[in-house]
Amino acid sequence: MTTQNAPIALAAPGGSPLAASPSASAFLAFGLGLLIVAALTWAVWLGIRVRRREPDRPRPEEQPRLPDGGPVREVRERREPDEVPQDGGSLTPHQLKGGGTVGSKPSDDQEPRRWTPGSSGAFGSGGPGRT
Repeated sequence: MTTQNAPIALAAPGGSPLAASPSASAFLAFGLGLLIVAALTWAVWLGIRVRRREPDRPRPEEQPRLPDGGPVREVRERREPDEVPQDGGSLTPHQLKGGGTVGSKPSDDQEPRRWTPGSSGAFGSGGPGRT
């Protein structure tokens, strides 16, 4: 007795096969491609409209110029912090003065802070940490 391994065809309740015909698959792929092309064309068109509404680029004479004294350099200095009231209340942002820079003065000690000896430089750096 011989048995053949024939593929089993699945059928819908109406008796028609569930697999789509090759022409329907090609039509679906073509329609999906057409939809993608239309979406990309719309995106380019929208980008062109947005770009046209933007102001023109500045002309060379409108570009920023260096100050007469040359380029401005970074100033690195330690500042004394503003005093915070110790009455137990908290300050809201609008009660702070200038983000902590207005009213502060340069510190007497201008040496940059260093890590304390024997401590690790950062979390997970492999050092022993504070001992």
